[in-house]
Amino acid sequence: MRLTALAAGMLAVCLAATPAFAGTARKTDFGKLPDGRKVEAVTLDNGTVSATIIGYGATLQSLKMPGPGGKQEDVLLGYSDIQDYIDEPQYFGATVGRFANRIAHGRFTLAGHEYQVPVNDGDNTLHGGTVGFDKVLWTVQAIKSGPEASVTLRYISPDGDQGYPGTLTVDATYSLDEANNLRIEYRATTDKTTIANITNHAYWNLSGEGSADGAMGHILTIPAESYLPTDKGSIPTGDFKPVKGTAFDFRTPHAVGERVRDASEQQLVFARGYDHNWVIGRRVTTDQHLMATVRDPASGRGFELWSNQPGLQFYSGNFLDATTHGKSGQLYREGDALVFEPQIFPDTPNQPDFGAAKLEPGQTYYNVMTYKLLVDQRNAK
Repeated sequence: MRLTALAAGMLAVCLAATPAFAGTARKTDFGKLPDGRKVEAVTLDNGTVSATIIGYGATLQSLKMPGPGGKQEDVLLGYSDIQDYIDEPQYFGATVGRFANRIAHGRFTLAGHEYQVPVNDGDNTLHGGTVGFDKVLWTVQAIKSGPEASVTLRYISPDGDQGYPGTLTVDATYSLDEANNLRIEYRATTDKTTIANITNHAYWNLSGEGSADGAMGHILTIPAESYLPTDKGSIPTGDFKPVKGTAFDFRTPHAVGERVRDASEQQLVFARGYDHNWVIGRRVTTDQHLMATVRDPASGRGFELWSNQPGLQFYSGNFLDATTHGKSGQLYREGDALVFEPQIFPDTPNQPDFGAAKLEPGQTYYNVMTYKLLVDQRNAK
């Protein structure tokens, strides 16, 4: 992988100030579910950055990284109590599947058989259905300390779960290395022909999850020539629309809030902001490629996101409505965070031009994403 000059410079600043530190993976408890099952938490710590993952939803619950003066801030929205994840589900940091994003009318045909899965987003299915991977307890399979500290969690989704065919065995591995790279890997196998699209739904506010500034000032770059316009229900129309000349052109850096309220752009009206899939490529690749670069001028924090997936769903926190309070005790409002989800295209099972979502016995589904975390204290305000 090749870093951009900006990213390389920022990374150098971060690493120069970071002493060598053997990464640790430490397991603790995060409470219990109503049925008494224990929810485990694992914290990965490399001495500069720490990430906490909980078993409920294989969720990235916290990510702490330094800012000006070395001050640590948690940059992910979420909850400090397991009951809040149950009572007020918002996909904060969660693993979403079996099929991330939307399926039109909750229907798809596979091997000549039509399947109906739960509709939970208007007329459509979102993130797997009413009880997706974000709402189940995963088991911790392995934890490892060292230069690349990691935790692997597993969930076995039985045949017919939420209407999907096949027993799907899914592993989620989170790892943090000495260069401040946070990697998330999803692997899945099946015993029957099925569909799969699994990703992570972290909500990022690089100023800090309780920051009054929100995330609209974050500077975003997405190296995509086109995106997928949608109907009112957020189902892609099937078109690949060029970003040139539109509010969706992030080929050069722009603040997210610069154009997010442009009422002349019908797509922004439909989604109340950005909630669309950018076309980075047309197929899953063997190597990772750059998906997005995000920088917060206020804190100096940033990241590059790399993945092997063809699509990037970018969501600008349009439906955060100040009815949820997070870890800091602050109300989460519209625009308080950004979500970046590497994946295959939404509604792929119903749109042949989008490629294939099918997973066969003997195959392994694989989605890898790497957040190259960046801190440049020189430019922080």
